[in-house]
Amino acid sequence: MSGTLFIVATPIGNLADLSPRAQDTLRTVAAICAEDTRRSGQLLAHFGIATPMLALHEHNEDALAQRIVARLQAGESLALVSDAGTPLVSDPGFRLVRAARAAGIRVSPVPGSSAVIAALSVAGLPSDRFAFEGFLPARPAARREALARLSGETRTLVFYESSHRIAESLADLRAAFGDDRPAVLARELTKLFETVLDGTLAELHARVEADADQRKGEFVLMVQGAGDDAAAQLAEGRRVYALLSAHLPPSTAARLAAEITGAPRKALYGQ
Repeated sequence: MSGTLFIVATPIGNLADLSPRAQDTLRTVAAICAEDTRRSGQLLAHFGIATPMLALHEHNEDALAQRIVARLQAGESLALVSDAGTPLVSDPGFRLVRAARAAGIRVSPVPGSSAVIAALSVAGLPSDRFAFEGFLPARPAARREALARLSGETRTLVFYESSHRIAESLADLRAAFGDDRPAVLARELTKLFETVLDGTLAELHARVEADADQRKGEFVLMVQGAGDDAAAQLAEGRRVYALLSAHLPPSTAARLAAEITGAPRKALYGQ
Protein backbone atom coordinates (compact mmCIF):
# COMPACT_ATOMS: atom_id res chain seq x y z
CA MET A 1 0.00 0.00 0.00
CA SER A 2 1.10 3.56 -0.69
CA GLY A 3 2.18 5.83 2.11
CA THR A 4 0.68 9.20 3.05
CA LEU A 5 2.00 12.68 2.40
CA PHE A 6 1.32 14.75 5.52
CA ILE A 7 1.19 18.55 5.13
CA VAL A 8 2.30 19.75 8.55
CA ALA A 9 1.89 23.31 9.80
CA THR A 10 4.73 24.61 11.98
CA PRO A 11 4.87 27.61 14.36
CA ILE A 12 5.17 31.12 12.95
CA GLY A 13 7.03 32.21 16.06
CA ASN A 14 6.12 30.63 19.38
CA LEU A 15 7.42 27.05 19.38
CA ALA A 16 4.68 25.98 21.82
CA ASP A 17 2.24 26.26 18.91
CA LEU A 18 3.49 23.00 17.37
CA SER A 19 0.63 20.61 18.14
CA PRO A 20 1.11 17.19 19.76
CA ARG A 21 -0.28 15.60 16.58
CA ALA A 22 2.25 17.49 14.45
CA GLN A 23 5.07 16.34 16.72
CA ASP A 24 3.93 12.71 16.52
CA THR A 25 3.63 12.89 12.75
CA LEU A 26 7.10 14.39 12.31
CA ARG A 27 8.57 11.67 14.55
CA THR A 28 6.97 8.74 12.74
CA VAL A 29 7.30 9.58 9.03
CA ALA A 30 10.24 8.23 7.02
CA ALA A 31 11.47 11.70 6.06
CA ILE A 32 10.52 15.36 6.24
CA CYS A 33 10.59 17.58 3.14
CA ALA A 34 11.62 21.04 4.33
CA GLU A 35 12.08 24.35 2.55
CA ASP A 36 15.16 25.19 4.64
CA THR A 37 16.60 22.16 6.41
CA ARG A 38 18.72 24.32 8.71
CA ARG A 39 15.75 26.30 10.00
CA SER A 40 13.49 23.26 10.26
CA GLY A 41 16.35 21.36 11.86
CA GLN A 42 16.35 23.84 14.74
CA LEU A 43 12.64 23.24 15.29
CA LEU A 44 13.06 19.46 15.21
CA ALA A 45 16.03 19.60 17.58
CA HIS A 46 13.96 21.62 20.07
CA PHE A 47 11.46 18.75 20.27
CA GLY A 48 14.05 15.99 20.09
CA ILE A 49 12.90 14.80 16.65
CA ALA A 50 15.63 13.07 14.64
CA THR A 51 13.71 12.24 11.44
CA PRO A 52 15.84 12.62 8.26
CA MET A 53 15.15 15.71 6.14
CA LEU A 54 15.08 16.43 2.43
CA ALA A 55 15.51 19.96 1.05
CA LEU A 56 12.49 20.85 -1.10
CA HIS A 57 12.32 24.43 -2.36
CA GLU A 58 11.21 26.42 -5.39
CA HIS A 59 14.46 25.68 -7.27
CA ASN A 60 14.34 21.87 -7.03
CA GLU A 61 10.67 21.00 -6.47
CA ASP A 62 9.98 20.01 -10.08
CA ALA A 63 13.01 17.74 -10.16
CA LEU A 64 12.31 16.05 -6.81
CA ALA A 65 8.53 15.67 -6.93
CA GLN A 66 8.51 12.39 -8.86
CA ARG A 67 11.29 10.90 -6.72
CA ILE A 68 9.28 11.71 -3.59
CA VAL A 69 6.11 10.30 -5.15
CA ALA A 70 8.02 7.08 -5.91
CA ARG A 71 8.92 6.76 -2.23
CA LEU A 72 5.29 7.29 -1.28
CA GLN A 73 4.18 4.66 -3.80
CA ALA A 74 6.71 2.26 -2.27
CA GLY A 75 4.89 2.55 1.06
CA GLU A 76 6.81 5.27 2.90
CA SER A 77 4.91 8.10 4.58
CA LEU A 78 6.52 11.54 4.34
CA ALA A 79 5.83 15.00 5.73
CA LEU A 80 6.07 18.42 4.11
CA VAL A 81 6.83 21.53 6.19
CA SER A 82 7.65 25.12 5.30
CA ASP A 83 9.96 27.47 7.18
CA ALA A 84 7.02 28.68 9.27
CA GLY A 85 3.26 28.34 9.20
CA THR A 86 1.12 26.28 6.84
CA PRO A 87 2.89 24.89 3.74
CA LEU A 88 1.88 26.10 0.27
CA VAL A 89 0.70 29.52 1.56
CA SER A 90 3.24 31.73 -0.26
CA ASP A 91 5.61 28.76 0.06
CA PRO A 92 6.70 25.85 -2.16
CA GLY A 93 4.84 22.55 -2.23
CA PHE A 94 1.89 22.69 -4.60
CA ARG A 95 3.75 20.84 -7.38
CA LEU A 96 4.54 18.00 -4.99
CA VAL A 97 0.96 17.87 -3.71
CA ARG A 98 -0.41 17.95 -7.25
CA ALA A 99 1.94 15.14 -8.32
CA ALA A 100 1.04 13.04 -5.26
CA ARG A 101 -2.68 13.45 -5.81
CA ALA A 102 -2.32 12.64 -9.52
CA ALA A 103 -0.58 9.41 -8.50
CA GLY A 104 -3.42 8.47 -6.16
CA ILE A 105 -1.40 9.14 -3.00
CA ARG A 106 -3.30 10.14 0.12
CA VAL A 107 -2.46 13.74 1.09
CA SER A 108 -3.49 14.62 4.64
CA PRO A 109 -3.31 18.00 6.44
CA VAL A 110 -1.99 18.40 9.96
CA PRO A 111 -3.35 21.89 10.67
CA GLY A 112 -1.74 24.55 12.80
CA SER A 113 -0.39 28.08 12.58
CA SER A 114 -1.07 30.36 9.61
CA ALA A 115 0.00 34.00 9.66
CA VAL A 116 -2.92 34.98 7.40
CA ILE A 117 -5.59 33.50 9.67
CA ALA A 118 -3.84 34.57 12.88
CA ALA A 119 -3.69 38.16 11.65
CA LEU A 120 -7.31 38.22 10.49
CA SER A 121 -8.48 36.84 13.83
CA VAL A 122 -7.17 39.88 15.71
CA ALA A 123 -7.64 42.61 13.08
CA GLY A 124 -11.25 43.58 13.68
CA LEU A 125 -11.80 43.92 9.92
CA PRO A 126 -14.55 42.11 7.99
CA SER A 127 -13.30 38.53 7.62
CA ASP A 128 -16.33 36.66 6.28
CA ARG A 129 -14.84 37.21 2.83
CA PHE A 130 -11.21 38.11 2.17
CA ALA A 131 -8.62 37.97 -0.62
CA PHE A 132 -5.09 36.85 0.16
CA GLU A 133 -2.64 38.49 -2.27
CA GLY A 134 0.64 37.20 -0.86
CA PHE A 135 3.64 39.47 -1.39
CA LEU A 136 3.19 42.59 -3.49
CA PRO A 137 5.63 43.01 -6.41
CA ALA A 138 9.05 44.28 -5.35
CA ARG A 139 9.38 46.77 -8.19
CA PRO A 140 7.52 50.05 -7.55
CA ALA A 141 5.86 50.28 -10.98
CA ALA A 142 4.57 46.70 -10.83
CA ARG A 143 3.41 47.17 -7.24
CA ARG A 144 1.44 50.31 -8.10
CA GLU A 145 -0.13 48.61 -11.10
CA ALA A 146 -1.19 45.66 -8.93
CA LEU A 147 -2.71 47.97 -6.33
CA ALA A 148 -4.56 49.95 -8.97
CA ARG A 149 -6.24 46.71 -10.09
CA LEU A 150 -7.26 45.95 -6.49
CA SER A 151 -8.52 49.39 -5.48
CA GLY A 152 -12.17 48.51 -6.16
CA GLU A 153 -12.05 45.11 -4.41
CA THR A 154 -14.82 44.91 -1.79
CA ARG A 155 -13.32 42.02 0.20
CA THR A 156 -10.74 42.59 2.93
CA LEU A 157 -7.30 42.39 1.32
CA VAL A 158 -4.43 40.56 3.03
CA PHE A 159 -0.78 41.00 2.04
CA TYR A 160 2.56 39.74 3.28
CA GLU A 161 5.32 42.34 3.28
CA SER A 162 9.01 42.53 4.14
CA SER A 163 10.68 44.93 6.52
CA HIS A 164 12.61 46.83 3.83
CA ARG A 165 9.48 47.53 1.74
CA ILE A 166 6.73 48.08 4.32
CA ALA A 167 6.96 51.90 4.30
CA GLU A 168 7.00 52.09 0.49
CA SER A 169 4.07 49.69 0.20
CA LEU A 170 2.00 51.73 2.67
CA ALA A 171 2.74 54.87 0.65
CA ASP A 172 1.60 53.15 -2.54
CA LEU A 173 -1.52 51.84 -0.82
CA ARG A 174 -2.42 55.38 0.23
CA ALA A 175 -2.06 56.56 -3.34
CA ALA A 176 -4.17 53.70 -4.72
CA PHE A 177 -6.85 53.37 -2.02
CA GLY A 178 -6.90 56.81 -0.40
CA ASP A 179 -5.64 58.04 2.97
CA ASP A 180 -8.80 57.16 4.87
CA ARG A 181 -9.12 53.43 4.07
CA PRO A 182 -9.12 51.41 7.35
CA ALA A 183 -6.22 49.00 7.70
CA VAL A 184 -4.38 46.84 10.24
CA LEU A 185 -0.67 46.05 10.36
CA ALA A 186 0.32 42.89 12.27
CA ARG A 187 4.02 42.50 12.99
CA GLU A 188 5.99 39.58 14.46
CA LEU A 189 2.87 37.59 15.36
CA THR A 190 3.34 35.19 18.32
CA LYS A 191 6.87 36.50 18.85
CA LEU A 192 8.36 38.63 21.64
CA PHE A 193 7.81 41.98 19.89
CA GLU A 194 4.36 41.28 18.48
CA THR A 195 2.40 44.42 17.61
CA VAL A 196 -0.97 44.94 15.93
CA LEU A 197 -1.60 48.51 14.78
CA ASP A 198 -4.91 49.75 13.40
CA GLY A 199 -6.06 53.01 11.85
CA THR A 200 -6.31 54.56 8.42
CA LEU A 201 -3.64 53.90 5.81
CA ALA A 202 -2.34 57.43 6.38
CA GLU A 203 -2.10 56.87 10.14
CA LEU A 204 -0.33 53.53 9.78
CA HIS A 205 2.12 54.97 7.26
CA ALA A 206 2.94 57.84 9.62
CA ARG A 207 3.51 55.47 12.57
CA VAL A 208 5.79 53.21 10.55
CA GLU A 209 7.78 56.15 9.22
CA ALA A 210 8.15 57.65 12.71
CA ASP A 211 9.19 54.46 14.54
CA ALA A 212 12.08 52.41 13.19
CA ASP A 213 11.02 49.45 15.36
CA GLN A 214 7.80 49.23 13.35
CA ARG A 215 9.87 48.60 10.22
CA LYS A 216 11.48 45.43 11.62
CA GLY A 217 10.29 41.85 11.41
CA GLU A 218 7.65 40.03 9.39
CA PHE A 219 4.39 41.73 8.45
CA VAL A 220 0.82 40.88 7.57
CA LEU A 221 -0.96 43.94 6.17
CA MET A 222 -4.76 43.93 5.98
CA VAL A 223 -6.84 46.58 4.23
CA GLN A 224 -10.60 46.89 4.42
CA GLY A 225 -12.31 46.46 1.07
CA ALA A 226 -13.95 49.29 -0.84
CA GLY A 227 -17.49 50.04 0.29
CA ASP A 228 -20.60 49.68 -1.81
CA ASP A 229 -21.11 53.43 -2.06
CA ALA A 230 -19.24 56.44 -3.36
CA ALA A 231 -15.95 55.16 -1.95
CA ALA A 232 -16.16 52.05 -4.10
CA GLN A 233 -17.08 54.16 -7.12
CA LEU A 234 -14.10 56.43 -6.54
CA ALA A 235 -11.78 53.45 -6.05
CA GLU A 236 -12.94 51.93 -9.31
CA GLY A 237 -12.55 55.29 -11.04
CA ARG A 238 -8.95 55.52 -9.82
CA ARG A 239 -8.26 51.99 -11.01
CA VAL A 240 -9.61 52.71 -14.49
CA TYR A 241 -7.83 56.08 -14.59
CA ALA A 242 -4.50 54.42 -13.72
CA LEU A 243 -4.91 51.99 -16.60
CA LEU A 244 -5.98 54.64 -19.12
CA SER A 245 -3.37 57.21 -18.11
CA ALA A 246 -0.61 54.82 -19.16
CA HIS A 247 -1.75 55.34 -22.76
CA LEU A 248 -3.64 58.65 -22.83
CA PRO A 249 -3.10 62.25 -21.65
CA PRO A 250 -4.19 62.68 -18.01
CA SER A 251 -7.17 64.90 -18.81
CA THR A 252 -8.49 62.47 -21.40
CA ALA A 253 -7.91 59.48 -19.12
CA ALA A 254 -9.77 61.22 -16.27
CA ARG A 255 -12.72 62.13 -18.52
CA LEU A 256 -13.07 58.59 -19.85
CA ALA A 257 -12.64 57.01 -16.40
CA ALA A 258 -15.35 59.28 -15.02
CA GLU A 259 -17.70 58.35 -17.87
CA ILE A 260 -17.04 54.62 -17.43
CA THR A 261 -17.35 54.46 -13.64
CA GLY A 262 -19.39 57.50 -12.64
CA ALA A 263 -16.63 58.70 -10.31
CA PRO A 264 -16.11 62.48 -10.06
CA ARG A 265 -13.68 63.60 -12.76
CA LYS A 266 -11.97 66.17 -10.50
CA ALA A 267 -11.19 63.47 -7.93
CA LEU A 268 -9.42 61.41 -10.59
CA TYR A 269 -7.38 64.01 -12.42
CA GLY A 270 -3.84 64.22 -11.10
CA GLN A 271 -4.04 60.92 -9.19
